[in-house]
Amino acid sequence: MGPVRLEAITWERLADLLADRLLALKPDDGSPWPRIAFDGAPAARPGDLAQRVSDALRIRGRPSLVVGAEGFLRPASLRLEHGHRDPDSYHDGWLDAGALWREVFGPLEPGGDGRVLPDLWDPITDRATRSPYVHLPAGGLLLLHGPLLLRHWFPFDLTVHVLLSAGALRRRTPESEHWTLPAFERYEAETDPGAVADVLVRADDPRHPAWNG
Repeated sequence: MGPVRLEAITWERLADLLADRLLALKPDDGSPWPRIAFDGAPAARPGDLAQRVSDALRIRGRPSLVVGAEGFLRPASLRLEHGHRDPDSYHDGWLDAGALWREVFGPLEPGGDGRVLPDLWDPITDRATRSPYVHLPAGGLLLLHGPLLLRHWFPFDLTVHVLLSAGALRRRTPESEHWTLPAFERYEAETDPGAVADVLVRADDPRHPAWNG
């Protein structure tokens, strides 16, 4: 990734500016539901930013649905087929992309009914969550957050990548999860999320983010 000029900002101001930008977003495929990615390693906490943006949208009178990719992981028998600490499996095979297409993106395609399943599988209990479907009205926004999202061909209308330097990622990732770090190195090398995302947020200092807005 080449040099990108980033400006210091607060999380509150960032959420407000992103919400304002999303209000004017019109999906290219004619869907009435804009679909936004908040991509980042767990240590970067992209879900926190997604929730802040959702709160800012609510104040502006726009509904949104925050969905975490961790609710769409494959069952442990498939996820852990090559062991509990295999970084290639984490990169390639933990996310049930088919379920996300079926239960989240499909209902938000042009002509869809907006009936979205917010989560499917609990990776802790390794059981179906049995959550009820949620109806997202036309004009409502999908805010999907999780790691490694930009390596998939999901139909996002805007993508946000929350970036941590390699050092910050290592420091802020629990030692028990350090085995995942090679997967993020591979993601950086193969996908270059900081370059392909529409919005880049650097969060090395969790109190003082910077962005390329």
